[in-house]
Amino acid sequence: MAQPHRKAVLNLYKTLLYMGRDWPQGYDLFRKRLHKVFSKNSEESDPNKVLTMIKHGDFVVKEIEALYKLKKYRTIKRRYYDDN
Repeated sequence: MAQPHRKAVLNLYKTLLYMGRDWPQGYDLFRKRLHKVFSKNSEESDPNKVLTMIKHGDFVVKEIEALYKLKKYRTIKRRYYDDN
C-alpha cells in the first residue's frame, strides 16, 4: 500500500467494519468478505489506483448508509401506517 494513502485506507476499513454491525447476513460474514477484499488489494502500489479504490470504498459506504436508512424508513412506515 502506498504510504501517502495508508491513513485513508485504514479509516475506510474501520468505517466499513463499523457499518457492518447491522449487516442482514451477519457481522462475521461481512467482516470476512471485507478482509478478503482489502487483503487482495494490499499489494497495490500505484497511487492513482489506490485513490480510485478509496473513492469506490467511500461510494460503498454511502450505499450502505442508504440501505440502512431505507430499512429504517420501511420499518417506521410499517409500524405507523398499517395497510389494512
